[in-house]
Amino acid sequence: MGTEAPGLQEGFYPTTEDIDKWMSTAFDMAKDALENGEVPVGCLMVHDDRVVGKGRNEVNETKNATRHAEMVALDQVLAWCRRADVDPRGVCASTVLYVTVEPCVMCAAALRLLNIRMVVYGCGNERFGGCGSVLDVSAAELPHSGKPFKCVAGYRAEEAVEMLKNFYRQENPNAPKPKIRKD
Repeated sequence: MGTEAPGLQEGFYPTTEDIDKWMSTAFDMAKDALENGEVPVGCLMVHDDRVVGKGRNEVNETKNATRHAEMVALDQVLAWCRRADVDPRGVCASTVLYVTVEPCVMCAAALRLLNIRMVVYGCGNERFGGCGSVLDVSAAELPHSGKPFKCVAGYRAEEAVEMLKNFYRQENPNAPKPKIRKD
């Protein structure tokens, strides 16, 4: 058994080796997103050392603003739970989400509602972050909205930021054409 990740204790938490392994896969997914014209975010949901959901951003591809990497992964987890006839909240209570960029407020709220145990992420999300950068959905006192979850931030953050910069330097072919105002 490996060592416990820094800052983590009590009960079930991933080891440093687990974090390295799963985040490496999340970064591969983020690279795939970048190569396909998407904001480079990739994530995995790991339950009992098994990937039960994975996703990369699909917003531009689907033209659906809600198709963030976490939402794609959550859809897979929900489908897995239906097939296995198990309660998603119970599964998520022992699931860790690994993602290259801090979940936005929408994704953090969905994770909280489904009772996710822990999120490990790369860089912060200064515009939309739901795990402390803008709002702290993960830890806030929010009655009737699931349990707070633990966050481990900053894993390979510089690499995640560089991938985002690479995306924003290129032209987005899926962006709407600007409308010319006629006066």
